[in-house]
Amino acid sequence: MPMKTTYHADDDILEIHINDKPVMREVSQGWNVNISYAEDGCVVKIVLLDAKKQGLYPVVQE
Repeated sequence: MPMKTTYHADDDILEIHINDKPVMREVSQGWNVNISYAEDGCVVKIVLLDAKKQGLYPVVQE
């Protein structure tokens, strides 16, 4: 699966989906960043709260 982003405008939440593996654990990296990991340790998804407010959305891809 190619990387996919989903933005939830009503809540100002940006989800960055890295792959489709099942999530085995989620770790908070501060009040606004959560990272979901698969069983093998690879990152499955990153969730950013207040994304637009913090200048993280829209995402610029090169």
